[in-house]
Amino acid sequence: MNKKDIDFFASTLYHMYPNAKTELEYTNDFQLLIAILMSAQTTDKQVNKVNEVFFKKLIKPEDWIELWEEKIKQYIKSISFFNNKAKNIYKTSEILSKNDLQNYDTLEKLTTLAWVWIKTAKVFLAVTKDAPYLAVDTHVHRVLNRVWIVKTKSPEETDKIAEKIFTKQNLADLHHSLILFGRYHCTATRKPKCSICPFLEKCSYKNKNI
Repeated sequence: MNKKDIDFFASTLYHMYPNAKTELEYTNDFQLLIAILMSAQTTDKQVNKVNEVFFKKLIKPEDWIELWEEKIKQYIKSISFFNNKAKNIYKTSEILSKNDLQNYDTLEKLTTLAWVWIKTAKVFLAVTKDAPYLAVDTHVHRVLNRVWIVKTKSPEETDKIAEKIFTKQNLADLHHSLILFGRYHCTATRKPKCSICPFLEKCSYKNKNI
């Protein structure tokens, strides 16, 4: 795709989802960070279901003192990798109980926290700071490859290339809209909504649902 195509792609998705935002539910930035951490290899829907109860107990970092690791496991045991996630929720909460989360305002600082990888940090800053980051999950990776913006084998590889292709404004506009497009329109199932897709002519998907 050339620059004109890329700009069209970004602006079209932005207009398809003009009010796009994270589907994770939270009441403060600390809970958002924890929810993003929990969402790895787990749907937002399942994380929200767990957090209907869990976030009544873990409201602020200091709450780790009463919860401890084993109690956290019991609250989140229905999500994938709950043992590791509980351990790192505990560690991150302990750190943030002594250090203000507001001081973790860059990718480099956020990724010093337990289990907070680059994707988690990008999502957090995109939501809380409107930072121009595109967090590449499986949905974003799939869509960008289908429409030939990238030709990569992994989300990690896509992530590195995407930031070189899109402008900062594109990245800011795309963050939520592209995730929603991949989650509900250009799906991984056998029946993506190809017949009403504005990018059909550019799509490389072999099993188009037309």
